[in-house]
Amino acid sequence: MIHDGRAVLQHALLTMGCLCLIGMALSGCAWFGGNPKPGWIDGVDSDYPPAHYVIGVGQADNRNSASDQAYAAIARVFKSEVTAQAKDWESYLLIENRGSTNAERRLTLDSVTSVSTDKVIENVRIADTWHDANRGLYYALAVMSRSQAEASLMDRMAALDRAVDSDVAESRGMTDKLGKIRNLRRAARNLVLREAYNADLRVIRSSGRGTAAAYDVNELSNELERFLATNLVLTVQVSGDHAEPIQRALTEGLIREGLTVKTDSAGGGGVAPELLVRGTVRLFPIQVKDPNFKYVRWCSDFDIVEAASKRVVGAVARGGKEGHLTEREATAKTLRVAQRELSSEAATAIAAHIFGEAMLPASAAMPAGCPREDAPAQWDSQGAVYFKKKEE
Repeated sequence: MIHDGRAVLQHALLTMGCLCLIGMALSGCAWFGGNPKPGWIDGVDSDYPPAHYVIGVGQADNRNSASDQAYAAIARVFKSEVTAQAKDWESYLLIENRGSTNAERRLTLDSVTSVSTDKVIENVRIADTWHDANRGLYYALAVMSRSQAEASLMDRMAALDRAVDSDVAESRGMTDKLGKIRNLRRAARNLVLREAYNADLRVIRSSGRGTAAAYDVNELSNELERFLATNLVLTVQVSGDHAEPIQRALTEGLIREGLTVKTDSAGGGGVAPELLVRGTVRLFPIQVKDPNFKYVRWCSDFDIVEAASKRVVGAVARGGKEGHLTEREATAKTLRVAQRELSSEAATAIAAHIFGEAMLPASAAMPAGCPREDAPAQWDSQGAVYFKKKEE
């Protein structure tokens, strides 16, 4: 009897062991000291009900990466909602990226989305992790309290509402045109960010409802565009080498930035120019210790001048050198590079100054190898001859 009892016990233990091994393959086995597979991996967890929490699950071959994936899972929910609202900001995006490609507009939207999502993610924490020893995978559960995140977003939205109200009120009550433009531009930018937060709020609230703003993004952007078109006109004047193609390139760049440019300051009717963008461009051959190529340097120096007061309010300088097999080909290449850079970087810098987003100095330092014209020849650090300004 004792022998038979031992056999029965051994059989029972063997059966339980087999069942547990099978269970471990499916969900882990607490009987052997492991932790069973938690329900949140399959989206079920009574500790973090969907009505009160936003959750994200990540998996990877290490704990840190699994946690990162869990954070990313929550971030994707918010990013998709912000992207879905982008059609409501169409006018703003067009003004912000006039003449840009769809990919460049996408970058602007992504930057707005990133700012708002980063703020929301501040409220996320890793609540639990689990290791599947059989598969060698780690799982992480990220959770966000809906009530805490809502309170945080409402505070940020309230601060932006106050800033937008102040900027719009100031812009509509001031006579300084640059000040009006800068206030409207800042208000439109803050309103877009506020609307991104509002899209996040729709995700957090179980009702799916946000909180409307006092101003519409498109209406404010259209107000700015109308004012720019009728009240702030620029004139571009370029002298020096290849002045006409350089002037055309810079003008096209400024127009892409959303500015109105009058091509001829002396003729035609309409609104008188408020600002003059004037400058000089030089292209000249330089001697470089390179037996295979001829080199040409380009130098430019531009001022932004108030037409009425003649006061210089900003300056920008650009330059560089290009090489090719012949001097003629080097000159053609240098001209193309100068046009491209002035149409993009220089135009963007000038527009940013006008919009109050990045202020230019009243006097710009000349680029390396681009001193003033009256100078004896000198060798620069790259082995090229340039002309150094005479000592006073």
